[in-house]
Amino acid sequence: MTTKTSNHGTVMITGASSGIGRELALEFAPRSQALILVARRLDRLERLRDELLARHPHLNVLVLGADLSDEREIETLITRAAEQAGPVDVLVNNAGLGDSVLFDRADWARTRQVLHTNILAVAQLTSALLPGMVARGRGGVLNIGSGAGLTVLPSAAAYVGSKHFVFGFNEALRADLAGTGVVVTQVCPGPVESEFDQVAGSVGGMVGAPPKFFRIGAAQCAREALMGFERGEALVFPGRAYRFLMTALPFVPLPLRRNEAAKAAARLRARQ
Repeated sequence: MTTKTSNHGTVMITGASSGIGRELALEFAPRSQALILVARRLDRLERLRDELLARHPHLNVLVLGADLSDEREIETLITRAAEQAGPVDVLVNNAGLGDSVLFDRADWARTRQVLHTNILAVAQLTSALLPGMVARGRGGVLNIGSGAGLTVLPSAAAYVGSKHFVFGFNEALRADLAGTGVVVTQVCPGPVESEFDQVAGSVGGMVGAPPKFFRIGAAQCAREALMGFERGEALVFPGRAYRFLMTALPFVPLPLRRNEAAKAAARLRARQ
Protein backbone atom coordinates (compact mmCIF):
# COMPACT_ATOMS: atom_id res chain seq x y z
CA MET A 1 0.00 0.00 0.00
CA THR A 2 1.26 3.47 -0.82
CA THR A 3 0.92 6.73 1.07
CA LYS A 4 -0.06 10.18 -0.03
CA THR A 5 3.56 11.30 -0.26
CA SER A 6 4.78 8.23 -2.14
CA ASN A 7 6.20 8.42 -5.62
CA HIS A 8 4.16 6.25 -7.94
CA GLY A 9 6.95 6.02 -10.50
CA THR A 10 5.71 5.81 -14.09
CA VAL A 11 1.94 6.01 -14.45
CA MET A 12 -0.05 5.27 -17.63
CA ILE A 13 -3.49 6.89 -17.80
CA THR A 14 -5.86 6.05 -20.65
CA GLY A 15 -8.60 8.42 -21.72
CA ALA A 16 -6.54 11.31 -20.35
CA SER A 17 -7.70 13.99 -22.77
CA SER A 18 -10.76 15.08 -20.77
CA GLY A 19 -13.00 14.46 -17.79
CA ILE A 20 -11.89 12.09 -15.04
CA GLY A 21 -8.78 11.02 -16.96
CA ARG A 22 -7.52 14.58 -17.28
CA GLU A 23 -8.14 15.23 -13.60
CA LEU A 24 -6.37 12.00 -12.66
CA ALA A 25 -3.32 13.21 -14.56
CA LEU A 26 -3.36 16.43 -12.52
CA GLU A 27 -3.66 14.42 -9.30
CA PHE A 28 -0.92 11.90 -10.12
CA ALA A 29 1.53 14.52 -11.47
CA PRO A 30 3.05 15.71 -8.16
CA ARG A 31 3.31 12.10 -6.93
CA SER A 32 4.97 10.50 -9.95
CA GLN A 33 8.23 10.52 -11.87
CA ALA A 34 6.60 10.14 -15.27
CA LEU A 35 3.14 10.14 -16.82
CA ILE A 36 2.15 8.35 -20.03
CA LEU A 37 -1.04 10.00 -21.23
CA VAL A 38 -3.13 8.09 -23.77
CA ALA A 39 -6.17 9.16 -25.80
CA ARG A 40 -7.39 9.51 -29.37
CA ARG A 41 -7.24 13.32 -29.29
CA LEU A 42 -3.51 14.02 -29.36
CA ASP A 43 -3.94 17.79 -29.51
CA ARG A 44 -5.69 17.80 -26.14
CA LEU A 45 -2.99 15.59 -24.65
CA GLU A 46 -0.32 17.98 -25.84
CA ARG A 47 -2.07 20.92 -24.18
CA LEU A 48 -2.37 18.91 -20.98
CA ARG A 49 1.32 18.02 -21.16
CA ASP A 50 2.22 21.71 -21.41
CA GLU A 51 0.03 22.50 -18.42
CA LEU A 52 1.58 19.72 -16.35
CA LEU A 53 5.15 20.71 -17.21
CA ALA A 54 4.43 24.33 -16.32
CA ARG A 55 3.40 23.15 -12.85
CA HIS A 56 5.95 20.33 -12.48
CA PRO A 57 9.06 21.07 -14.58
CA HIS A 58 10.86 17.90 -13.49
CA LEU A 59 8.01 15.60 -14.48
CA ASN A 60 8.50 13.42 -17.56
CA VAL A 61 5.32 13.48 -19.66
CA LEU A 62 4.83 11.26 -22.70
CA VAL A 63 1.68 11.65 -24.81
CA LEU A 64 0.60 8.85 -27.11
CA GLY A 65 -2.40 8.87 -29.42
CA ALA A 66 -4.26 5.58 -29.69
CA ASP A 67 -7.72 4.21 -30.43
CA LEU A 68 -8.23 1.63 -27.69
CA SER A 69 -10.99 -0.11 -29.63
CA ASP A 70 -8.28 -1.35 -32.01
CA GLU A 71 -6.14 -4.21 -30.67
CA ARG A 72 -3.30 -3.44 -33.07
CA GLU A 73 -3.11 0.16 -31.90
CA ILE A 74 -2.90 -1.08 -28.31
CA GLU A 75 0.01 -3.33 -29.26
CA THR A 76 1.78 -0.35 -30.83
CA LEU A 77 0.99 1.75 -27.74
CA ILE A 78 2.55 -0.85 -25.43
CA THR A 79 5.70 -1.04 -27.56
CA ARG A 80 6.11 2.75 -27.81
CA ALA A 81 5.53 3.23 -24.08
CA ALA A 82 8.18 0.62 -23.24
CA GLU A 83 10.69 2.16 -25.66
CA GLN A 84 10.13 5.77 -24.63
CA ALA A 85 9.26 5.56 -20.94
CA GLY A 86 10.37 2.15 -19.68
CA PRO A 87 8.39 -0.06 -17.27
CA VAL A 88 4.96 1.12 -16.16
CA ASP A 89 4.44 1.07 -12.39
CA VAL A 90 0.76 2.06 -12.28
CA LEU A 91 -1.86 1.44 -14.95
CA VAL A 92 -5.04 3.55 -14.84
CA ASN A 93 -7.70 2.00 -17.05
CA ASN A 94 -9.88 5.07 -17.36
CA ALA A 95 -10.83 5.19 -21.07
CA GLY A 96 -14.43 4.20 -21.62
CA LEU A 97 -17.33 4.69 -23.99
CA GLY A 98 -21.08 4.57 -23.49
CA ASP A 99 -24.07 4.17 -25.77
CA SER A 100 -27.56 5.12 -24.60
CA VAL A 101 -29.93 3.18 -26.86
CA LEU A 102 -32.28 0.21 -26.72
CA PHE A 103 -30.11 -2.71 -27.79
CA ASP A 104 -32.32 -3.82 -30.69
CA ARG A 105 -31.86 -0.33 -32.15
CA ALA A 106 -28.13 -0.08 -31.50
CA ASP A 107 -25.59 0.23 -34.29
CA TRP A 108 -23.25 -2.76 -34.20
CA ALA A 109 -20.17 -0.71 -35.14
CA ARG A 110 -20.75 1.52 -32.11
CA THR A 111 -21.54 -1.46 -29.85
CA ARG A 112 -18.33 -3.16 -30.93
CA GLN A 113 -16.36 0.03 -30.21
CA VAL A 114 -17.86 0.23 -26.71
CA LEU A 115 -17.10 -3.42 -25.91
CA HIS A 116 -13.57 -3.35 -27.29
CA THR A 117 -12.70 -0.14 -25.45
CA ASN A 118 -14.36 -0.98 -22.14
CA ILE A 119 -13.47 -4.69 -21.95
CA LEU A 120 -10.75 -5.88 -24.31
CA ALA A 121 -8.52 -2.82 -23.94
CA VAL A 122 -8.68 -3.10 -20.15
CA ALA A 123 -7.73 -6.78 -20.27
CA GLN A 124 -5.07 -6.33 -22.97
CA LEU A 125 -3.25 -3.46 -21.26
CA THR A 126 -3.41 -5.16 -17.87
CA SER A 127 -2.13 -8.43 -19.34
CA ALA A 128 0.82 -6.64 -20.93
CA LEU A 129 1.87 -4.45 -18.01
CA LEU A 130 0.97 -6.50 -14.93
CA PRO A 131 3.71 -9.18 -15.09
CA GLY A 132 6.41 -6.51 -14.74
CA MET A 133 4.70 -5.07 -11.66
CA VAL A 134 4.49 -8.50 -10.04
CA ALA A 135 8.14 -9.22 -10.85
CA ARG A 136 9.17 -5.93 -9.21
CA GLY A 137 6.86 -6.51 -6.25
CA ARG A 138 5.19 -3.13 -6.46
CA GLY A 139 2.81 -1.01 -8.53
CA GLY A 140 -0.88 -1.05 -9.11
CA VAL A 141 -3.91 -1.12 -11.37
CA LEU A 142 -6.65 1.49 -10.96
CA ASN A 143 -9.76 0.54 -12.91
CA ILE A 144 -12.45 3.15 -13.52
CA GLY A 145 -15.68 1.21 -13.58
CA SER A 146 -19.18 2.54 -12.97
CA GLY A 147 -22.11 2.17 -10.64
CA ALA A 148 -23.81 0.72 -13.74
CA GLY A 149 -21.60 -2.33 -13.25
CA LEU A 150 -23.39 -3.14 -10.01
CA THR A 151 -27.02 -2.86 -11.05
CA VAL A 152 -29.51 -2.84 -13.94
CA LEU A 153 -29.95 0.14 -16.25
CA PRO A 154 -32.18 0.19 -19.33
CA SER A 155 -31.16 1.44 -22.75
CA ALA A 156 -27.45 0.77 -22.15
CA ALA A 157 -26.93 -3.00 -22.43
CA ALA A 158 -23.46 -2.87 -23.97
CA TYR A 159 -22.19 -0.26 -21.53
CA VAL A 160 -23.74 -1.88 -18.46
CA GLY A 161 -22.46 -5.30 -19.50
CA SER A 162 -18.96 -3.93 -20.03
CA LYS A 163 -18.91 -2.37 -16.58
CA HIS A 164 -20.13 -5.61 -15.01
CA PHE A 165 -17.03 -7.15 -16.60
CA VAL A 166 -14.80 -4.49 -15.06
CA PHE A 167 -16.29 -5.17 -11.62
CA GLY A 168 -15.78 -8.94 -11.85
CA PHE A 169 -12.36 -8.57 -13.44
CA ASN A 170 -11.19 -6.19 -10.73
CA GLU A 171 -12.39 -8.40 -7.89
CA ALA A 172 -10.77 -11.53 -9.33
CA LEU A 173 -7.58 -9.65 -10.21
CA ARG A 174 -7.32 -8.33 -6.67
CA ALA A 175 -7.60 -11.88 -5.34
CA ASP A 176 -4.96 -13.14 -7.79
CA LEU A 177 -2.49 -10.46 -6.71
CA ALA A 178 -2.89 -10.74 -2.94
CA GLY A 179 0.54 -10.69 -1.32
CA THR A 180 2.39 -9.58 -4.46
CA GLY A 181 2.75 -5.92 -3.48
CA VAL A 182 0.57 -4.82 -6.41
CA VAL A 183 -2.49 -2.75 -5.49
CA VAL A 184 -5.78 -3.26 -7.36
CA THR A 185 -8.58 -0.73 -6.91
CA GLN A 186 -11.82 -0.09 -8.73
CA VAL A 187 -13.63 3.25 -8.78
CA CYS A 188 -17.34 3.17 -9.53
CA PRO A 189 -18.47 6.75 -10.18
CA GLY A 190 -22.04 7.83 -10.44
CA PRO A 191 -23.04 10.97 -12.37
CA VAL A 192 -19.92 13.07 -13.07
CA GLU A 193 -19.62 16.39 -14.88
CA SER A 194 -17.80 15.40 -18.08
CA GLU A 195 -18.28 14.83 -21.80
CA PHE A 196 -19.31 11.21 -21.23
CA ASP A 197 -23.10 11.64 -21.42
CA GLN A 198 -22.89 13.80 -24.52
CA VAL A 199 -20.68 11.28 -26.34
CA ALA A 200 -22.94 8.44 -25.22
CA GLY A 201 -25.99 10.21 -26.61
CA SER A 202 -27.59 10.74 -23.20
CA VAL A 203 -27.28 14.48 -22.63
CA GLY A 204 -29.73 14.39 -19.73
CA GLY A 205 -27.95 11.42 -18.14
CA MET A 206 -28.39 7.68 -18.64
CA VAL A 207 -31.91 6.33 -18.14
CA GLY A 208 -32.28 4.94 -14.63
CA ALA A 209 -29.09 6.58 -13.37
CA PRO A 210 -29.09 8.52 -10.07
CA PRO A 211 -30.57 12.05 -10.32
CA LYS A 212 -28.46 15.19 -10.70
CA PHE A 213 -28.42 15.64 -6.94
CA PHE A 214 -25.70 12.97 -6.85
CA ARG A 215 -23.59 14.57 -9.59
CA ILE A 216 -20.04 15.60 -8.68
CA GLY A 217 -17.19 17.25 -10.57
CA ALA A 218 -14.50 15.27 -12.35
CA ALA A 219 -11.84 16.80 -10.09
CA GLN A 220 -13.53 15.51 -6.95
CA CYS A 221 -13.97 12.09 -8.54
CA ALA A 222 -10.27 11.90 -9.45
CA ARG A 223 -9.17 13.12 -6.03
CA GLU A 224 -11.23 10.51 -4.18
CA ALA A 225 -10.18 7.82 -6.66
CA LEU A 226 -6.49 8.42 -5.97
CA MET A 227 -7.07 8.58 -2.23
CA GLY A 228 -8.79 5.19 -2.32
CA PHE A 229 -6.03 3.71 -4.47
CA GLU A 230 -3.34 4.97 -2.10
CA ARG A 231 -5.19 3.41 0.81
CA GLY A 232 -5.35 0.11 -1.04
CA GLU A 233 -9.15 0.06 -1.06
CA ALA A 234 -10.93 -2.49 -3.22
CA LEU A 235 -13.87 -0.29 -4.22
CA VAL A 236 -14.35 3.47 -4.22
CA PHE A 237 -17.64 5.36 -4.62
CA PRO A 238 -16.80 9.06 -5.13
CA GLY A 239 -19.15 11.57 -3.53
CA ARG A 240 -20.70 11.31 -0.06
CA ALA A 241 -24.35 11.13 -1.13
CA TYR A 242 -23.61 8.68 -3.94
CA ARG A 243 -21.49 6.54 -1.61
CA PHE A 244 -24.44 6.28 0.78
CA LEU A 245 -26.75 5.35 -2.11
CA MET A 246 -24.44 2.59 -3.38
CA THR A 247 -23.88 1.24 0.12
CA ALA A 248 -27.64 0.79 0.41
CA LEU A 249 -28.02 -0.74 -3.08
CA PRO A 250 -27.50 -4.40 -2.02
CA PHE A 251 -30.54 -4.08 0.23
CA VAL A 252 -32.80 -3.31 -2.75
CA PRO A 253 -34.01 -6.67 -4.12
CA LEU A 254 -32.79 -7.45 -7.63
CA PRO A 255 -36.32 -8.31 -8.89
CA LEU A 256 -37.40 -4.79 -7.91
CA ARG A 257 -34.48 -3.25 -9.79
CA ARG A 258 -35.28 -5.43 -12.82
CA ASN A 259 -38.90 -4.31 -12.81
CA GLU A 260 -38.03 -0.62 -12.54
CA ALA A 261 -35.54 -0.92 -15.40
CA ALA A 262 -38.10 -2.73 -17.55
CA LYS A 263 -40.72 -0.05 -16.92
CA ALA A 264 -38.26 2.70 -17.82
CA ALA A 265 -37.30 0.90 -21.02
CA ALA A 266 -40.97 0.44 -21.97
CA ARG A 267 -41.62 4.16 -21.49
CA LEU A 268 -38.60 4.99 -23.60
CA ARG A 269 -39.68 2.61 -26.39
CA ALA A 270 -43.17 4.13 -26.42
CA ARG A 271 -41.77 7.66 -26.71
CA GLN A 272 -39.42 6.70 -29.54
